[in-house]
This record gives sequence, structure tokens and C-alpha cells, in this order.
Amino acid sequence: MGFLLHALRRSKPLLRSHLPHPPSNALRWISSSAALHGPASSLDPAPVDPPPKAPVGGARVHIPNPEDAIEVFVDGYPVKIPKGMTVLQACELAGVDIPRFCYHSRLSIAGNCRMCLVEVEKSPKPVASCAMPALPGMKIKTNTPVAKKAREGVMEFLLMNHPLDCPICDQGGECDLQDQSMAFGADRGRFTEMKRSVVDKNLGPLVKTVMTRCIQCTRCVRFATEIAGVQDLGILGRGSGEEIGTYVEKLMTSELSGNVIDICPVGALTSKPFAFKARNWELKGTETIDVTDAVGSNIRIDSRGPEVMRIVPRLNEDINEEWISDKTRFCYDGLKRQRLNDPMIRGPDGRFKAVTWRDALAVVAEVAHQVKREEIVGISGKLSDAESMMALKDFLNKMGSDNVACEGNGVSPNADLRPNYLLNTNIAGLENADAFLLVGTQPRVEAPMVNARIRKTVRATQAKVAYIGPPTDFNYDHQHLGTGPSTLLEIAEGRHAFCSTLKSAKNPVIIVGAGIFEREDKDAILSVVETIAKLNNVVRSDWNGLNVLLLNAAQAAALDLGLVSNPNESIQSAKFLYLMGADDVNLEKLPDDAFVVYQGHHGDKSVYRANVILPSSAFSEKEGTYENTEGCSQWTVPAVPTVGDARDDWKIIRALSEVAGFCLPYDTLTGVRARIKTVAPNLLNVDDREPSTVTLDMKPSCGQQMSPEPFRAAVENFYMTDSISRASKIMAQCSSILSKK
Repeated sequence: MGFLLHALRRSKPLLRSHLPHPPSNALRWISSSAALHGPASSLDPAPVDPPPKAPVGGARVHIPNPEDAIEVFVDGYPVKIPKGMTVLQACELAGVDIPRFCYHSRLSIAGNCRMCLVEVEKSPKPVASCAMPALPGMKIKTNTPVAKKAREGVMEFLLMNHPLDCPICDQGGECDLQDQSMAFGADRGRFTEMKRSVVDKNLGPLVKTVMTRCIQCTRCVRFATEIAGVQDLGILGRGSGEEIGTYVEKLMTSELSGNVIDICPVGALTSKPFAFKARNWELKGTETIDVTDAVGSNIRIDSRGPEVMRIVPRLNEDINEEWISDKTRFCYDGLKRQRLNDPMIRGPDGRFKAVTWRDALAVVAEVAHQVKREEIVGISGKLSDAESMMALKDFLNKMGSDNVACEGNGVSPNADLRPNYLLNTNIAGLENADAFLLVGTQPRVEAPMVNARIRKTVRATQAKVAYIGPPTDFNYDHQHLGTGPSTLLEIAEGRHAFCSTLKSAKNPVIIVGAGIFEREDKDAILSVVETIAKLNNVVRSDWNGLNVLLLNAAQAAALDLGLVSNPNESIQSAKFLYLMGADDVNLEKLPDDAFVVYQGHHGDKSVYRANVILPSSAFSEKEGTYENTEGCSQWTVPAVPTVGDARDDWKIIRALSEVAGFCLPYDTLTGVRARIKTVAPNLLNVDDREPSTVTLDMKPSCGQQMSPEPFRAAVENFYMTDSISRASKIMAQCSSILSKK
């Protein structure tokens, strides 16, 4: 009893005043610890500092110059941070998660939600940590009664007009307002008046609005203005009449508009196609990559059972940061429409009839034996993975044919040197550039995430952008120099005004669009571009600014693997044409008696000419290797089971080779990759980029003449570029509504 009284009296002075004071000789203290018997014994153990916390979200900071570091104290922990950091960022490095609504690390600071209030020593009142710069020696307290009371008051004001929509809100379960009201809110509200309501806005077919839920954090306004580069959203009114919307009745027309769904902390902006479909805790997330363009954006496919329910972005600082394009996000409904389920053979009446795999492969093998080897042609499609292209090339080579090509790579592409067809600067490296020359490319529709990097660089460093090509819409300041190769010639000869900008730039960048691969004079154009690069120090030992921006997910791997034949010439004399997902090949010159095998996952354009159909898996149903436009290999991961009787592409070709008597020497995915290692080992170095070691002096000269024909747009309709997006009902709506803008 005496020990208990003594402990309570030492713990709190307030309790000590109410406890009886025993006489000094009434209690005898006994301790069993040997350490307390010495002369320095004490009843109070030495204070031990708790171990430091891990930074929030694995946050890291690099301080190249120690002199630029300052020390602050967060809840008593010393933290070294670089100068210029805010109090909120310092708290994150100290492992303290500060609640916030308006703050986002990739947007400008607004400081208008006041949820991030903390107490700073010698400050008369709590400060907004997102907007307050950290100063040397600053003592920050995040868990004091003053800070808690301030957050509770802010939360009460936010919930004052917020509707009780949680049971019917699509944001439920992943809502910042729900989480923070549980952590920092009160158990009841004191507001008894009528809640305000706001009219919903029509932002188009992709983003659903319930503006009564909006808390005016302005994240969407800042994203549209700063990242997407469109002035579609703004804030109107003041006080309780403040609301977010469009200044005039118009739709949100950006190719990145779906990202406002992710950054909205409440249920004001949600996915219109996903509305009322599922709750987030019902979904299984699979981390994979996107194949609708050549960027290879990192995504997470959320599925329920056999169905893909939605696609959301995944953080990758080197490729897509945390954004994805609308086509990547919303094309998923095309994965369940117009799918090929069973092997089919066209009958004498012109109708397709479902057959077994054994019968279909036997028919294909029989026809393959009846044609000459030079009449056998294979073309891979835009969405083909490296394993399937390797199998197709090996199979046709075993049958004696070298006529293997890939869609989009044009006539006899030059694949001897990898820098000839890669984005050598890398996507993240574009932020170091200070001058851009875009030749025949429209990155806003060809590669929206590359375009977002260019815009980010232009905003941060006022980099100059010049463009040669057909008139198009950019979301940053640029100079339109001309529409054809003649302008390129003027720059190469030093007769153009933009030459001075290129010469004065420290890190100039030239980006050539892959659309020129389809031109007859592509070698002459690339030769002139290389001349410009030589004259303006674009390629150096520490900088490679000469780039090619590819269009399709399969292009880089196809060039690495050697699928480089001329499809236009070989199709004219083909008697056996094997199309592996190739839907945009011009078959007008194909002989009428040619036998066409279509292997793919969608009933798209080429199906109408096929004699045999072999159903294959889509990218969301198989494991495959894809190389993006900067030469970085990534893997897709199966998220849902295959549809019907479909099989992986390489497995179909392996089975066909056995039936046809040209058996391939591998029957597992590991075996295919071992074969790839002998041809293009870089494809197996996942998430790695091999820098170029080739100089411009090593490239042979070209004697071809340039055509005066102007450059043409490589992408006619951003929302419909492949078999998946063409099968998507959502993309069809976007194409009909937003393309009219």
C-alpha cells in the first residue's frame, strides 16, 4: 500500500495534493534489485529515449550538401531536413502522420482546409503545417491538447454541411473524411440548422459529381490547372455559398480528367462507370502495367471474381508518377465485350463454327504444309508480349520463313542500334531538359504521361518547346515551326530562328514521333534529325537528348527481338498469313486465296478476313513481358481468369508447332524467357534501363532524299487505338462526346 501511494504521489502533482502524507518513519522501502544497492541507487530509472519512428509512407530525403540541412524537433525527436521543407514534410520524415485534406505533394499549397494544424513553440496559436516553412531549431508538437482541439473544431465545421451519405457513397471505405472524422472528430455535432445543398455539375461521361459532399479543398481545381493544363474547373462564390464547378456549361475535356477521382478526398468526384458497382473491400487488387500505349504506366487492376471492376494508378516516380490517362483507367469494360471464347473455323457458307483446339490446330498445320515457305507471313499486334513474339518468330523461322513483322514499326525498320528507337533521355530525365523540339509527334494523344512530364518541366523551368507537324492542341506554350520536313532542313542548315534556342540550351531534347516509321523517307528524316543533334550538342557523354517516342506496347520488344521484315511487300505474295492480335494491318493487297489465321482476344477488324480463329488471353489474364518506350522491361500479372477456352499466345504457338511437326524447344514460360535471353537479354532485366553507349559518329550516313509531304497525325482518335479500347462502351461514349469538344 505504501509503495502504491508513493508511486501515485510521484506521478501527478494533482493527485499528490489529495493523498494523506504518512510520517517519515511509517514506511520502510524494500527493493529486490541488486542494482539499487550501490551508492548511486535511485528509485527513478534513467530516462530512455524511445526508438525513432519510420517515415510515413517510406518517405526518403536526399541532402547532397550537409550545409543545407537544418534540424527541427518533432514531438521531441530531432530530425534533419533540407532547407525549404514545410513543417508537414518534416513531420512525415519523423514518422508522424499529419491529417490533411487540401495538401497534396504534387500540387501547389493552398492551406485552406486547416486540418493540418500543429502547435509550434513560441507561436501564439496553432499553425497550418502544410504552408509553414520549417526553421532551424523549431520545436513542433503534433499531439498536444491545443492541436487536438483545433483539429476537432475544423472537423466539426467540415461536417456541418456534409450530408450523411456514407451508406450510398462510392467513396465509402476509402474516404479521407471518414477516416479523419473517426480519428479527430467528436462523437456528435452541435449544428441544428438546415444543411446547404449544391447543384451537381456535368463533367462528362467519366466523372460523377455530387457537389453537396464537396469540402472545397480545391485539389481538383489545382490538378486541372497545374497538371492537366486545362482551365475547366474553378471556384465560385464565397463563404457558405462557395462551390466548385465550370465557369460556363462545359465538359472536362482533358485526357487526364479521371485523376481527379483519385485526389478527391471525399465522395464529391467519383467514377461514373464504377458507380454503385462494388465496395472497395470486396475487390482483389493486382499490381500490373498498362499496355494501351508505349509508356507502360503502373496500374492496379481491382477485380471481383472473373470481372475487372476498375483500374487505378500505382506509384512509379520514373514512369507515370501517380497519374494515368483516361484511356488506361476506363477501357476495362472492353475486356468483357466482343471477346473470342472458342476456336472457330470458317465454313463453306462463310459462317464461323466453334470447334475443338485439336481440330483447329490440325487445319492450320495442314494448310501450312501446303504453301511455300516464302509465302508464309506472320505479323504481331500492338498488344503482344515479348514471349509470344519470340515464339511466333521461332515458329515461322522453323518453317523456313523470315517474314515476321510487328504492327506500327513500318517498312524494314532499322533495329541494329537500340538508341535508334528508344526514348534515350528516359521519361523522368525529361525534367532536366530546357529546350524541346517535337518532330512529327503529338505526345498529348500518343503518350499522355510523357506529355505530362513535358508540361511539368515547362512550368518549372520555362523550357522552350517547338513543334513540327500538323496543327494540334498542346496544353503548354509552344512554337509551331511548320508542318513538314522542309522546316527540319532549315534547322539542320542553321537558317531557322529556333537554332539559337537549341544552341543556347544546356540540355536540349529532340523527340521524333514513331509515326514517321510509316513514311518511305524515314531514314532521310532520321538522318537530318541526327545532323541537328550533332550541331547542337544534343548527344554528349553525360546527356542523350535524341529520342523516339513509340506508340504501342509491343514495338520496343519487337525491334529488340528482330521482327523487322517488310509487311507491305510480304503480304502481297502471302498464301499463309498468321495475325497475332494484328488488327490495323492493311489487307487490301492480300491475295483472295490466302489462308488467314487470326489469333487474338477480341473480334476486331482482322476477324472478318480470317479463316481460322484461335482465342487468346488479354493482358489482364496472363503473365508477359513488355518493354516501354524508354527501354524499361516490366511484367504483367494475371488479375482474372481467361475467358472461355482461350489460352496464352505463346502456348497456342507452342501447341501448333508440335501439331505441324516443327516443335519448339520450350514448353514453359521459363523456357521461353531462357530463349529470349539468347536474343535480347535486356528484356529480362525488369525495371532496369540500359544506357546507350552508341555515339552519332558510329551510325552510317543515309543517301535517301526527303519527301516534301507534311507529317500526318499518328493517332486519329485517342479513345480508340486498339482492340480493347475499340470494344469499350465507355471509350465509345468519350469518342462521340469529347471528340466534338
